[in-house]
Amino acid sequence: MKGDIGVIGLAVMGQNLILNMNDNGFKVVAFNRTVSKVDEFLEGAAKGSNIIGASSLEDLVAKLETPRKVMLMVRAGDVVDHFIDALVPLLDEGDIIIDGGNSNYPDTNRRVAALKEKGLHYIGTGVSGGEEGARFGPSIMPGGSPEAWPHVKPIFQAIAAKTDAGEACCDWVGKDGAGHFVKMVHNGIEYGDMQLISEAYHFMKEGLGLSYDEMQAIFEEWKSTELDSYLIDITTDILGYKDEDGEPLVEKILDTAGQKGTGKWTGINALDLGIPLTLITESVFARCLSALKDQRIEAETLFGKTIAKVEGNKKEWVDALRQALLASKIISYAQGFMLIREASEENDWSLNYGNVALMWRGGCIIRSAFLGNIRDAYETNPDLKFLGLDPYFKTILTEGMAGWRKVAAKSLEIGLPMPTMTSALAFLDGYTTSRLPANMLQAQRDYFGAHTYERVDQPRGQFFHTNWTGTGGDTSSTTYDV
Repeated sequence: MKGDIGVIGLAVMGQNLILNMNDNGFKVVAFNRTVSKVDEFLEGAAKGSNIIGASSLEDLVAKLETPRKVMLMVRAGDVVDHFIDALVPLLDEGDIIIDGGNSNYPDTNRRVAALKEKGLHYIGTGVSGGEEGARFGPSIMPGGSPEAWPHVKPIFQAIAAKTDAGEACCDWVGKDGAGHFVKMVHNGIEYGDMQLISEAYHFMKEGLGLSYDEMQAIFEEWKSTELDSYLIDITTDILGYKDEDGEPLVEKILDTAGQKGTGKWTGINALDLGIPLTLITESVFARCLSALKDQRIEAETLFGKTIAKVEGNKKEWVDALRQALLASKIISYAQGFMLIREASEENDWSLNYGNVALMWRGGCIIRSAFLGNIRDAYETNPDLKFLGLDPYFKTILTEGMAGWRKVAAKSLEIGLPMPTMTSALAFLDGYTTSRLPANMLQAQRDYFGAHTYERVDQPRGQFFHTNWTGTGGDTSSTTYDV
């Protein structure tokens, strides 16, 4: 009996996905470039299973049912192209290559088009949930060649995480690189969520002077509120984890954060598409700033920097912080969906935003209690431009505004950096202000560069230029081509 799917790449994610597929009744053929890892896997974690080993790519392809489905679980970039080039001569028309790594979506666009010319189908799919998710149920976000989806749907939806209602956290996202784009935004929201929680921890620790036991108890309480999420869960565990000497382990971790690029890609795409993804972009810059450890140590001494303590009722401050964290978190998701909407319209992907929220409800790093509410919001109004306009989320933002402002103002007053929480508030203030000072900005642009402006007393689409000094001339920059 031949295999249902082949998987190339036996790092932890690849191995766990294979074991997950095996548990769900699918026959998997496993291959690794270092072939000895195949034997180690079959004699180790896969021992006693129905998993088949392959000694070469030719052997892998020969052991698969048609249409063949080959999933790459390898490092994004040139390695993916290497395996595609090696597989193409071995495959037949209608066969399917799947990239389960964190590839940049333009690469997926390119690969879909290139393989279509050869009669092959290509799927670029985001897989979120880490090692545990891969083993017991990840969130899976497939996109690419629509013709391939019916062939992989039974496998992907079987191994994906399930909601409490039994819905699979996996559905077809859209054509070309749509799946990898949605995974990229997922990772951007993940960056934002992690930074927001870290800022809340910093406010508790340095501002309120709370102990680790007190902070853990607070996060434990927050798990039973709208903040309930995977990242709140693991933060609770981290706060309670003690090193061998009985001290909190997290206190001994160097405060320099790493990154692998997906948050940066999210910010770059937001700039390209003109979407104000302020919170997520600030979270990327916060990691960049954290990397300047030696410079920060020197600057703290030079400036004599201290963080003042927060005065007042600590319980009231903690509740205000909860409101600020929840409101900021909503802005993070809202900005992410604004970017997804713009990309969908730009690329003609016709994405279903409610389905995207469903795929994130289980298995993934940003799974959160209110993702069900996000799905409901888009099912009620598929044309919703901004999540905060939905009644449920508008109520949370409105009711939490006083606490949010209180925490943001206090952080600025005491010198405690909270870049994502304060930028989220600034974004909402800007989004809900009908007249911004961009009229002055446009006047400046027209003054020095003759870039023209529109007038509030004239129809939109009519542009004007003023000779502000009497010496600049009446020709606008839009009327000539040099």
